[in-house]
Amino acid sequence: MKLKIVVDFDLCEGNANCMKLAPALFQVDDKDMLTVLQETVSDDQKAAAQKAARACPKRAITLVETE
Repeated sequence: MKLKIVVDFDLCEGNANCMKLAPALFQVDDKDMLTVLQETVSDDQKAAAQKAARACPKRAITLVETE
């Protein structure tokens, strides 16, 4: 099973906690806009993605299992 990153952009405030913990997966620009750099999480990035999702103060990041 793979993990897919799902972001609720209505909740996201661009705090950049996710980018600090998983810079290969998330980028927040100067206007506090989040970009998901890699929607499907590789096995070696799984722990970082989970930490990033937990660190989101608005709970805007969800990891969903896919085939």
